[in-house]
Amino acid sequence: MAFRDLKYLLAYLIPFICILSLQQRGGMSWAVVGFVFVLIPLVEPFWGKSTHNLDDPQKQRMLSNPLFDYLLYFNLPIVYGTLIYFLTVLNTSPLNNIEYTGLIISVGIVLGACGINVAHELGHRSDARNQFLAKLLLLPSWYMHFFIEHNRGHHKNIATELDPASARKNESLYTFWWRSVIQSYVHAWELEANRLRKEGRGFWTYHNEMIGFSLVQCFYLLIIILLSNHWYSILAIILAGVVGFLLLETINYIEHYGLRRQQLSSGHYERVSPKHSWNADYQLGRILLYELTRHSDHHFLASKKYQVLDHRAEAPELPFGYPTAMLIALVPPLWFSIMNKRLPGKQANRAYVPVRAGKYKPQNRPTEP
Repeated sequence: MAFRDLKYLLAYLIPFICILSLQQRGGMSWAVVGFVFVLIPLVEPFWGKSTHNLDDPQKQRMLSNPLFDYLLYFNLPIVYGTLIYFLTVLNTSPLNNIEYTGLIISVGIVLGACGINVAHELGHRSDARNQFLAKLLLLPSWYMHFFIEHNRGHHKNIATELDPASARKNESLYTFWWRSVIQSYVHAWELEANRLRKEGRGFWTYHNEMIGFSLVQCFYLLIIILLSNHWYSILAIILAGVVGFLLLETINYIEHYGLRRQQLSSGHYERVSPKHSWNADYQLGRILLYELTRHSDHHFLASKKYQVLDHRAEAPELPFGYPTAMLIALVPPLWFSIMNKRLPGKQANRAYVPVRAGKYKPQNRPTEP
């Protein structure tokens, strides 16, 4: 094991700071927010980028090292331990509005970074154990349907009008939140119904994972209610989960903003390639998010483990790291002015025409097999 393999331990800084926030409260309640959205954007440019790719022997060594899997697995007790501590603080300590809000956002960041982000990585593994852990990590953010929609929907329809998680040119982050959250959930039900139909099963069956996810999330909420002493404790746990999935959707927004696959004369779309995702090779962000920012290579080969993802020269590059991009996306005119001119080719000149609200039907247009 090389010393540099331990760099991913830095990803635990976010939950560590969150635990300190829960312990100290006061001004420390906002420490995670300050770390992620102030300190990291300031430090990342000086830490620098790296486009270095591992050679084949290095990749084989890292793939054979179980450390990289254990680093992911340890996030499960971190996420649930943080939630238990948060609920204990809510039940036993009087909090003012500033502390209450700061801790909700801080715990929500942990649910996004250590929960959904790690679930995304494990959900692409082919074995049942890793997939089960992925679903457990999605539970506190009320986003278990992500397991279905992301793997069977997003990776197939990326960078097309069929994908709720691919932001369109001149679409604001706030419009995208509503569209992606609602349509992704609806699409997950449709994907599961289609799977059951192909298997010759009915909709109302225990084989329907969406029904199972709904029941599990209701049971989780019931446990929270039973363990809470106050209504605002229940609300805080719910809102922390909302913060977690809105962080995910914000990352979705910046990962594919304005990028589109060309529709061929056959009606199919061109194959997914690295040019259909924005990359960010800032080293600190790569470490803290388990290489999520090398997103182009992930979409090129979804089963590729995080520690061996490559830089792709043909991939469009964000002019800043993920935390900075997320902050800028909160101000749509600023985001458009920076990003629209960076869109490749015809996409830079193509205006976004809002799609009328209605039922999302991805089967209306063919995609390439």
